[in-house]
Amino acid sequence: MTTLAATNQEPADDEVAGVAWNLDPLVDGQGEEGVRSLLAQGAERAEAFAARYAGRLSELDAAGLRAAMTELAELHDLVGRAGSYASLRFAVDTADPAIGALLQHVQERATAIQTSLLFFELEWAELPDERAEELLSGEGNEFFAHYLRTERRYRPYLLTEPEERILAEKGISGASAWTRLFAELMSALEVQLPAQEEKVSLEQALALLSGPDRDERRGAAEAVTEALKPGLRTRAYIFNTLLHDKAVDDRLRSYPNWLTARNLANEASDESVQALVTAVRNRFDVPQRWYKLKARLLGVDKLADYDRAATVSDTDERFTWSEARELVLDAYGSFTPDLGALARRFFDEQWIDAPVRPGKRGGAFCSYTVPSAHPYVLLNYTARRRDVLTLAHELGHGVHAALAAPQGVFHQSTPLTLAETASVFGETLVFGRLLDAAATPASRLSLLSESIEGAIATVFRQTAMHNFEQEIHTARREQGELPVEQFGALWEKTQEELFGDAVEITDGYKTWWSYIPHFINTPGYVYAYAYGQLLALSVYRRYEQEGASFVPDYLKMLSAGGSLAPEELGRLVGLDLTDPGFWDAGLALVEEQLEQAEQAAVAAGRV
Repeated sequence: MTTLAATNQEPADDEVAGVAWNLDPLVDGQGEEGVRSLLAQGAERAEAFAARYAGRLSELDAAGLRAAMTELAELHDLVGRAGSYASLRFAVDTADPAIGALLQHVQERATAIQTSLLFFELEWAELPDERAEELLSGEGNEFFAHYLRTERRYRPYLLTEPEERILAEKGISGASAWTRLFAELMSALEVQLPAQEEKVSLEQALALLSGPDRDERRGAAEAVTEALKPGLRTRAYIFNTLLHDKAVDDRLRSYPNWLTARNLANEASDESVQALVTAVRNRFDVPQRWYKLKARLLGVDKLADYDRAATVSDTDERFTWSEARELVLDAYGSFTPDLGALARRFFDEQWIDAPVRPGKRGGAFCSYTVPSAHPYVLLNYTARRRDVLTLAHELGHGVHAALAAPQGVFHQSTPLTLAETASVFGETLVFGRLLDAAATPASRLSLLSESIEGAIATVFRQTAMHNFEQEIHTARREQGELPVEQFGALWEKTQEELFGDAVEITDGYKTWWSYIPHFINTPGYVYAYAYGQLLALSVYRRYEQEGASFVPDYLKMLSAGGSLAPEELGRLVGLDLTDPGFWDAGLALVEEQLEQAEQAAVAAGRV
């Protein structure tokens, strides 16, 4: 571990520059031709599948349904490999028109395949409940049973086959096209920092907000605002269009509210989600209490929005790529050698793309791809301690995907509400390792502050962002196209509820809603972060209580993927997700960490 000036945006070593993923296994090393070959096979098999089963689903017995689902699984694997290859290439180079064209080709062909298979979903929904359950209970049908049971929850909202075909076909030139445009615009955005000749990416500029120098933070924030200005109206128009597109889709399907479709996908009731949101909003005093303490730690009367992520340490700890890798692998391996060995494969077999590059998508993610392949992790590694925790987080997603791969294409992924369980757990493992190594109250305070701010960002800020989405979707449906200023006003309103009187919102911050991709890509997504974080903290608390005896149950839960309902997955590790007090228990864990930080601040002589 080394200590460098916070203004240095270069990686701590040259090694990270060569950490690039190898996508060849997805297409047998054939590149774009492999993509086109997979899609051609998929189209041929989809046509044959439709000829064999269209109009005949009600005639199948349990064995016949199993044969059909086996064919569908193989077909999804073919198309999934092609789609994963194109989307992952696009993620690391959104500026190359040829890669964008390949992604568009995949989306168009995949949609055509999807529309040819729509009959299956619709005929399955038409079967009586008793008949459907009889088919699902057949021996050997476990690899798709939960998936098809959950699909039947959409029965009230499905349209006729011709209507479904139209919506699917038009989606490529509708929502998908606007989403791709937004991604390209944001990846091309560059920020001119004060006193620097060369522009930097948005990701690099935002990283400066965690630095110790307030003037530098203010300058970076103002530079980000300036960079966002030229395209603000365009991004607002994209958002307006997608808001209306979703409103039309929801109206045609008779969804009762804007969030119902997302809740169905998450296997969560509208009531349970509202209970989560209400529980978190009722504890906005926690982040406000932290921000007031942080103002004292930073020696200012009141935080500005650009101070929220600032380090409370005088130095900015940096980690070389090798240091980060070994720290994370040691933490995973100490939990269980099996998990450590699995995590090491991501490094040894080129499943990670780590460096910051021009045109690369910002942030970090893990792509599950398909069960017959393996997951891939994208990072933008700038050598900060936060990046080490991000690596641990995304590897949690990765090992979750790898452990659940034997469940097959229908059950590998969990609903979004459980998708963060392994990632937050892995991040917490590494955080614990860092905290144990902290030798002084000051170093403990620095670490605890990062953890608290991570929880605030994931639980409280994401809930505030959910409230913004609630406001913006409602306003768009009631008022029509919204002016740029109204986006900013609703963003400010929902952020003020979060910050209370602890943080000053600057004029520039009112436009920062416009770079957040989740609002564009996946409406209603963000509350799942709060759900997943609180669930993962509860899972980690069970580990603290039970020790090594907890490990088999935890691995069993990860290996189950999405083959069980969320409540059943929770029971595997001794948690009752239906308990009304469940959210309060998770929030209490965050408050406990805040109390530890307050004690460390006193011990360090900072307050």
